[in-house]
Order: sequence, then C-alpha cells, then structure tokens
Amino acid sequence: MKTIAVLALLTIASATIKRAPEGIDDTVILNYALTLEHLENAFYSEALSKYDEKAFTDAGLPSGARALFEQVAAHEHAHVDFLSKALGDKATMPCTYKFPYTDPKSFAAVSQILEGVGVSAYAGAAQYITNPDYLTAAAVVLSTEARHAAWVASAVNKVQPWSGPLDVPLTLNEVYSLAASFIASCPESNPALPVKAFPTLTVTPATGVKPGDTITISFDGLADGMTAVFLTGLSPVTAPVDGGKVTVPKDLTGTVYLVITKGGDKVTDNSTSAGPAIFQFQDAIASSGGSSGSTSSAQSTGMDNGVEDNTVSLLLLAAITAAVMATMF
Repeated sequence: MKTIAVLALLTIASATIKRAPEGIDDTVILNYALTLEHLENAFYSEALSKYDEKAFTDAGLPSGARALFEQVAAHEHAHVDFLSKALGDKATMPCTYKFPYTDPKSFAAVSQILEGVGVSAYAGAAQYITNPDYLTAAAVVLSTEARHAAWVASAVNKVQPWSGPLDVPLTLNEVYSLAASFIASCPESNPALPVKAFPTLTVTPATGVKPGDTITISFDGLADGMTAVFLTGLSPVTAPVDGGKVTVPKDLTGTVYLVITKGGDKVTDNSTSAGPAIFQFQDAIASSGGSSGSTSSAQSTGMDNGVEDNTVSLLLLAAITAAVMATMF
C-alpha cells in the first residue's frame, strides 16, 4: 500500500510539471530565490538588533527562543552567500524593506509567514530548474526552511508545525504578490525578473475565521461568477463567490492560500484575479504536549498564529501592499 501511495504522489507531481515560461532560466530562478533570502536575512538581522533576550522573555516567548532565532538568522545569511556566489556578477542586491512587527511576538508571527512562504516558493519553482546541482541546492535550502517553519510554529507560536502530508507549491507570481508587501524599494541595477503582483485580496474578518465560516472578500475587479480557490497541498478546494461572500470549505487544515479566479477551479497566472491571502487553520499545542483545540485566522499578507494576543496588524500589511505593489523590480 505504501508503494502504491508513493507512486500515486509521484504521478500527481509529474502531472503538474511544466516547461519553464519564456524568459525563465536557472539564473532567473536563482535570483528569484536570492530575492527571498535577502528579505529573510534582513528581517532577522533587523529584529534581533532591536530585541534582546529580555525583550523576548518579557513578551512571553519561550526561554532560549532568541538564541535559536540567531541560528535561523545565520542560516538565512548563509543562503544569501551561497546564492550570491553561484550567481556572481548576475546576483540581485538587497532591497529596502518594511516589516510589520512591533514586538517580539509579532516578529515571531511574521517569521512563521516568511518561512512558510519560503517553503512554498522553493516547492513551486523547483520544476523550472534544469541544472541538477542547482536543483539539489534548492532542495536542501527548502528542507532547512521547512525546519525553520516547523520550529517557529510549534516551539515558539505553540501551534501544530505542519499543514498535513503535503505543502502547497506556489507560483512565482503568487510568491511575489506576498513578498511585495514587505519591500519598499530596490536598487535600479537589480536584474528585472519576469514576475507580476496580483491585486491585493482583502478578507473580512481578518482573524478568527474557521472552516465553514462565511467571509467577505474585496479587491479591484471583484464580480459574481468568480471562484474562490483554496490551495491546500496538491488538491485545491473551491467555493463560489456570491455578492462578495465566500463560505470557507470545511475540513481545511494548516496553512491554506486563497486566490480568486475569473471562474473555474484551474489556477493559472492568466486566470487569477486576486490573491493570495493566507489562512492559518492550526491546532494549538497544549503545554502537556497534546492538542488544545483548533485556532485559526486569515489575512492578506499577515497572520494571527492562534496564540493569544499574538497578532499582526493586517491594516498595516494591506497599506504596505498597496504602497509597494509595483516597486519590487
């Protein structure tokens, strides 16, 4: 049975492999990855320079969390060095960033977002890499990002460290749409990447959403007849859009990305009208080691990880997104 299951997964994965779009080669993909690594590197460096160990413990984070965040920061710096050396004089340079945290708790919440998006970014871009050495490098970076995401979720934010048996691969444009909210400006000398940002998808309420709830969505160009597609693992789940309302499908778990398509369940860059928005449907971990019940939230580019009072200002994130949507490259 295990063999059959593995073969089935491989069949599904192979069916999703596509040829690289025009203009995308290994150099483009490595610079795409380097853009994300620069962002993460700056994020950790900035926050750790602001908050000492006492600030972390005073905020209610576990003892020793800051020391391990220092290790995560070192990993991200190493990723930047590795990719920069591989690209040589073609390497993109770091941008100027705006991160929406105000204290160590909100920093930890944003960390979980960035690490999770990093995993989905590498998973989605791997299909375009042709050099086997680069593919192996991407695989080991992806696995490290996944370890970061799992540690931040479970040990720091006290929620389940995974979404299920499969993570969600995101397209280049979907990842860019999420990353753009953290980027204020970039050097003009940076190589242009063939990516675009989709319109920002605003979800109301921004927190406390559970599977089965009805949410209100808004973005420029919203119309009835569109389809809400919830990206979970390799099996998207759809719901109709009616009067700006969407009922969140039941049984969704973990990190789920929502995009709105012009109609139908096929998600492509041409069919996508807005998004992604991020939902976190994760069980909180009780201090005894068991589950203390389901917690959830939804947001356009930020998150509430289910830990009491550990929220990110979604209004701030939306404002940043609107301000910098076209400034990344």
